[in-house]
Amino acid sequence: MKIILFLFTLYTACNQLNQQPMPVTESVTAAASDTIKKMVKSEEEWKKELSPMEFLVLRQKGTERAFSGDLWDHHEKGVYTCRGCQLPLFSSDTKFESGTGWPSFYQPISRESLADYADNTHGMSRTEVVCARCGGHLGHVFDDGPRPTGMRYCINSVSLDFQKR
Repeated sequence: MKIILFLFTLYTACNQLNQQPMPVTESVTAAASDTIKKMVKSEEEWKKELSPMEFLVLRQKGTERAFSGDLWDHHEKGVYTCRGCQLPLFSSDTKFESGTGWPSFYQPISRESLADYADNTHGMSRTEVVCARCGGHLGHVFDDGPRPTGMRYCINSVSLDFQKR
């Protein structure tokens, strides 16, 4: 019983340490902050502007259920923007069917529009993707995507808006 309590305490402490994201690469974070002007709002301002689900995902790093968002099976031509600040993030030309239930893209419109952070929560090691302007949580990026980049930006529908071309 003492071992289980020790492991639980250790697990909880590690998760608390991992709540603040750590930059994966300084160059990505520096590039984003150099070219994209940061948007700063209070939590109360965000709560007034976002739906409860948008707030949960964008501001509290939640995740919508797979196959539940309005954009995972979306096929119109246009640009996907950040729901929090409308920064253009992904082109429909880079969207692909990943089978995961979330919109997936193989590259962003501009690398400076995103910031990457190490995410070691939930017993996994992943790379979190956030909007470089407002800091809103978008999803995660993985290296199992299609050519030409081999990347899969797995993004919550609720973190995105769509502007038809």
